[in-house]
Amino acid sequence: MADRREDAPVLTISVAAGLAGMHPQTLRQYDRLGLVEPRRTRGRGRRYSMRDVTRLREVQRLSQEEGVNLAGIKRILWLERELERVREENDRLRSVAEPGRRVFAADATGDVVAVPRGRRVRRVSTTTSGALVLWRPPGR
Repeated sequence: MADRREDAPVLTISVAAGLAGMHPQTLRQYDRLGLVEPRRTRGRGRRYSMRDVTRLREVQRLSQEEGVNLAGIKRILWLERELERVREENDRLRSVAEPGRRVFAADATGDVVAVPRGRRVRRVSTTTSGALVLWRPPGR
């Protein structure tokens, strides 16, 4: 679980810019491009967290040291978030899996669900093949 203090939106744009080693206008530009998404106050002022500052430093590093353009950086950041989401889903599925006790299948929406041993999976559509793929952890 993420540290709540690291995610707390308490830094003004000038403080966050100073911590990231950037000009406040650069932070505004990165916000417009979606590279960082600060929270907003009621008056629409930006509030940054330490996690945002870390992200800003990574954007700067990728741009200056690696020579990646802003569109490439945006894609890299998206892919990193997607990888984290997939890892969390994988961890969730592993926590549900009891070795030798569960079978997984796709439900009508395509989500992975656990099917108790001995229960048949109902076919959703006659146009599908009806194939059931079993997954076994490596080494089992």
